[in-house]
Amino acid sequence: METAQVQFSTASTEPTQRPETAGYEMPVDVKTAARFLGVSPSLVYAYVKRKQIPHFRMMGRSIRFSLFELEKWRRQFFVNGGIDE
Repeated sequence: METAQVQFSTASTEPTQRPETAGYEMPVDVKTAARFLGVSPSLVYAYVKRKQIPHFRMMGRSIRFSLFELEKWRRQFFVNGGIDE
């Protein structure tokens, strides 16, 4: 029986994109959005239920997020903390 070997190239540092998705951001699920925001998935679901977070639904039920939109939403809550540098 032959064993297939997989070689990974570290020469290229550019991310590979499929031609059909080049220039488009792939939507992320609730768990990934929660990690990005630093909160629990249950809190993300609560935000969705209250329509407080930018999201969209795929095929009616699965909730997806754009990381670009989440970053814009997250910046609304930035607090300087009163430290001037």
